[in-house]
Amino acid sequence: MRRTTVRSTMSDTVRYDIDADEVATVTVDRPDKLNALTTETLSALQDAVATAEEDGARALVITGAGEESFIVGADISFLKDLDPDEAHEYASLGHDLIDAIETFPAPVIAAINGYAFGGGAEITLGCDLRVASERAIIGQTEIDLGIIPGWGATQRLPRLVGDETARRLIYFGDRVDATDANKIGLVGEVVAHEELYDRVNELASELAAQPAFALEAAKEAINQSHEGSQAAGLAFERRMWSSLFGTHDQQEGMAAFLEDREPEFE
Repeated sequence: MRRTTVRSTMSDTVRYDIDADEVATVTVDRPDKLNALTTETLSALQDAVATAEEDGARALVITGAGEESFIVGADISFLKDLDPDEAHEYASLGHDLIDAIETFPAPVIAAINGYAFGGGAEITLGCDLRVASERAIIGQTEIDLGIIPGWGATQRLPRLVGDETARRLIYFGDRVDATDANKIGLVGEVVAHEELYDRVNELASELAAQPAFALEAAKEAINQSHEGSQAAGLAFERRMWSSLFGTHDQQEGMAAFLEDREPEFE
């Protein structure tokens, strides 16, 4: 099932489309970089989500361009030399984006077409529904870089998969395939790779046909169940994430990643 695009816009790194059913699709378009996120891409993503809200989208789909990657996470070559203040500013960009996704007034579906690591995995946690291609691989891999998740995974992941499972994923930086992600509740559905967008489009069309105000109220009510200490937890996570920049392990982890070698942590 393919959609008829009513309007399409594009930045250098993000595509935005909306169709006659008022389903908006936001695509990170850096396939040569596995859709890694720079500050410019984050800002373009936030602009695209805001545009979808302005357009009155009744459902929103987020995905990545190409056949390999949903969003592989942050661009490590950019992150490597940030100081704590710069890291805090970057963390705030990610938080602002995922908060906008989580509070978007209509359901948001992550179409996970490939790798979803680090910040890419965290973006999926802000979505209402997660549909994965059988090729998808998901992981909170920040520990391999000498840091921790900085865009909400320490708070959202335990609520989704349970405390110990979240700790194992974060502490070990494990990557899980689509089948295992479904078993632990990290994604709601796994489909054949070539059927991913047809299935996501089907779900989005069904949601767009639902009563919009009722869906918005349902989403707000469900989100409210997660409130309370989350804001304090997210603020703490942000401080902890940014404070790790400048440490030996952060410098070594990112240098080793860029040099394609095993890191030597303290």
